[in-house]
Amino acid sequence: MDDRIVISGLGALTPLGNSWRDTWASLTAGRSGVARITQFDAGDMPTQIAAEVKGFDPHGSLTVKQVNRMSRSSQLAVVAAREAVADAGLDPDFSEREAGVIVNSAVSGFTEIQDATEVFHSGGERHMSPRFVSSSLTNMPACEIAMELNIHGPVNASALACASGAYALLEARRLLLSGEADVVLAGGVDAAITPVMFAGLSAMRALSKHNDAPAEASRPFDADRDGFVFGEGAVVLVMERLADARARGAHVYAEVLGGALTSDAFNVVAPEPSGIYATRAITRALANARLDASDLDLVCAHGTSTKANDRTETSALHQALGASAADVAVTAPKSMTGHLIGAAGALAGMLCALSISEGVIPATINYTTPDPECDLDYVPNVAREQRVRHALTNAFGFGGQNCVVAFGEVG
Repeated sequence: MDDRIVISGLGALTPLGNSWRDTWASLTAGRSGVARITQFDAGDMPTQIAAEVKGFDPHGSLTVKQVNRMSRSSQLAVVAAREAVADAGLDPDFSEREAGVIVNSAVSGFTEIQDATEVFHSGGERHMSPRFVSSSLTNMPACEIAMELNIHGPVNASALACASGAYALLEARRLLLSGEADVVLAGGVDAAITPVMFAGLSAMRALSKHNDAPAEASRPFDADRDGFVFGEGAVVLVMERLADARARGAHVYAEVLGGALTSDAFNVVAPEPSGIYATRAITRALANARLDASDLDLVCAHGTSTKANDRTETSALHQALGASAADVAVTAPKSMTGHLIGAAGALAGMLCALSISEGVIPATINYTTPDPECDLDYVPNVAREQRVRHALTNAFGFGGQNCVVAFGEVG
């Protein structure tokens, strides 16, 4: 059985665009998707900015029945999956194929839970929607994709906080290598821009307060960073065996070489300060992918724009890559997209695949004041044309969940 697993289709709805092509164009142009919140009145809140998916009308893409029963997360995921399937040149009816779905989420259904709680307290049980429970479940975006595309193979959704989307790619790879599926739709989604979420994150002092300059708020690795920007979005990738993709003449973006998971087991929100377990995830991912540190051209950083995360990630890269760390480009797409939570790792995987395929590395924007503790090549402010043979993406989630995925050129 072919053990080379590749990405052959892309789908995305993000704060930078309602397709993967629009998202990629914005990433390479250095455009920010951060703006004032429109989904609720945030005028009295400490943070009044977010990275919202803009101009998405579910009624333009889905049936009335689908819109009524789906959470916003499910709506975004289904539309992204459709795009990925079309991009891969696959028949949208998978009923005769051994196909699977791995679409992970961190807070899918949060919006529906908040809305239903308000309905219950104002009107009681009689006013509750019969669709509330099903629409709020974490597995429902993956299940809705399966129903949309007639997928009857393995369908799964895991929650690894901010590492959810990256882990989906590793789980999809395992399904393909085991022979349980011959094509898998893999990625992540989250849509939880609500007053309660922002109140909670503000209480944690996790969010940027650059309300007067939203586009400049997310500034990973910059000395003046003051917190992350909460976002939403969906990214779904088609993954299959290289031999299958070539047999049908598909365009192949990149190979998924392997990866690794570790746990800080330290704090529910803060990274372990020495970076030892993030380092271990990076070194194990390289070993699993049969790469040396000197083989790397690009790291798509977790890069949240928080003081502790960016400092610890930089330290982990130094520890894992040694002298090679100085020669690797490190980009932080959250400078433009904000933090897409469950979709963030999948977006980073898409960026790695496109950087390999297109020979362009998006910049880390808003990088103006170097931080002595963050001293790598962050591709500041302007995208770079460069051949990328091998890339890593880091994803570090609440609870200390570290997931690193390796990608490579397809020769």
